[in-house]
Amino acid sequence: MSGYLYVLGSIVLTTLAQLSMKWGAMRLPVDTLGQLRVPDHALPLLAVATGIACYAASLVGWLSALRYLPLHIAYSMLSVSYALVYLMAVGLPAFGETLTLAKTAGVAFILLGAVLVGSRPGRAGRP
Repeated sequence: MSGYLYVLGSIVLTTLAQLSMKWGAMRLPVDTLGQLRVPDHALPLLAVATGIACYAASLVGWLSALRYLPLHIAYSMLSVSYALVYLMAVGLPAFGETLTLAKTAGVAFILLGAVLVGSRPGRAGRP
């Protein structure tokens, strides 16, 4: 059970990391990335730093999950974060992402693949 909780924590933290870094990156000037002044861009830089910290914490959760779960289960569960990032980016106006049939179908295929990879093989396939 603890392996599943570690994967869930890793999923949440990875999702937060992606969204935080996207939000911060959208608010940083592209043409002057090498010359950023922290006082002028403190909030976006804090968002990017928060995203990096969430990735680091996610890695700790991921390593812990790998101690308890088979890789095919853990990895297929981690792909749920792709769906969460998409849904949150579409649902939150700050990101300006659009909901399209193609993107939604892609996310659905990712989730279907995660279910297929993470499912147990049927008894009929065993010798």
